[in-house]
Amino acid sequence: MKNFLLRFFTWWNSYTFGTKLYTTRFGEKVGEDEFGNVYYRQKSKEISPDFRFERRWVLYNGPVEASRIPPGWWGWMHHRHDTPPTQEAYKPRPWQKPHRPNMTGTREAYRPAGSILRDAHRPAATGDYDAWTPG
Repeated sequence: MKNFLLRFFTWWNSYTFGTKLYTTRFGEKVGEDEFGNVYYRQKSKEISPDFRFERRWVLYNGPVEASRIPPGWWGWMHHRHDTPPTQEAYKPRPWQKPHRPNMTGTREAYRPAGSILRDAHRPAATGDYDAWTPG
């Protein structure tokens, strides 16, 4: 029952019933990535007058987070190339890093040097700053 309600009312927990219905009716499955995300394109393969290109979308396996799309699929989704990674021997480049989840709002979030939220001690002021005073 909980999954039914989540699918019916929320989009951030994966996909809604409306999205699944649209995908079933108008989508053609192109492939799946290592995270279990499934990629689709328009069955008719016609150029959409609203978008001016072929419509492509993804149904996420789990929470909806755009950073979970691997580099090869990202290029296909954003029309950088027309061949999906399932139809070619795509190999990530050495500089492309594996996915790391978005840690914003957690203890593992990035905090730059000098942040008051950082556990480290802040360096003392050096006296090289003069505050601005009006007039």
